[in-house]
Amino acid sequence: MIGAIIGDIVGSRFEFDNHKSKDFEFMVDGPKSEDAVVDYSYFTDDTVMSLALCRALLEPWTNPDQLSQAAIEAMRSIGKKYPDCGFGGRFEHWVWAHTPKPYRSFGNGAAMRVSGCAWVGQTLEEVKALSEAVTKVTHNHPEGLKGAEATAVAVYLARIGKSKDEIRKYILDHYYKIDFTLDEIRPIYNFKVSCQGSVPQAMQAFFESTNFEDAIRNAISIGGDSDTLGAITGAVAEAYYGVPDRIREKALTFLDDFLVKILNEFETEYPGKRAEE
Repeated sequence: MIGAIIGDIVGSRFEFDNHKSKDFEFMVDGPKSEDAVVDYSYFTDDTVMSLALCRALLEPWTNPDQLSQAAIEAMRSIGKKYPDCGFGGRFEHWVWAHTPKPYRSFGNGAAMRVSGCAWVGQTLEEVKALSEAVTKVTHNHPEGLKGAEATAVAVYLARIGKSKDEIRKYILDHYYKIDFTLDEIRPIYNFKVSCQGSVPQAMQAFFESTNFEDAIRNAISIGGDSDTLGAITGAVAEAYYGVPDRIREKALTFLDDFLVKILNEFETEYPGKRAEE
């Protein structure tokens, strides 16, 4: 679960100031200066909503409808605590609406927040069902549901020990045609907020990686919606490689006590994967 959070934090300072290279300081305390657009790292709505869904998954639900309701309540209550964390306009309206309704979104917010489902589900079909339950409350467009499910499935397959080739084959067979390399798209890729414009690229960042940190550096290096690309890639990379303790401990310094508490509660029930260094 921490992998998505780390990817979000690393990508945060590049979301509106893309860095088309893998050479950058990984996580930066700040602010460092008054002149830069954003020259320090921080958590965004990707982290807040990922942990909100973790909170929902920890609730005593017994069927998908109950989980959907828990997701609505957790995302709205926790979202209201962080009104300036970077929500998109329609999602922000949903958080504050008197009667929240799904709004046919295919935005990449569906994919960036869903990784907790892959740690809770015990079978591939259960992971898919959990993903649908927590996604359809906002992103009920087929592409939104697909992007979330593809991400959750990739995390789950990595978590149970499938190889990169096996994960790639499943994603290509069931979700996206990924027929590009990062080097090919880096010069032309730009800001995409859709699942279909973000999830395949994040997957390729993982497929081309050599370790956890390298996966996130890959994701940031293509530009675009850097925090969300980092979150999706980081979620899969954690399940495959594990997270080095030094990176984990640094990332925790960017979170407040409330968010750390949710993370600790979730990882107590569903431990993440740590890398041997």
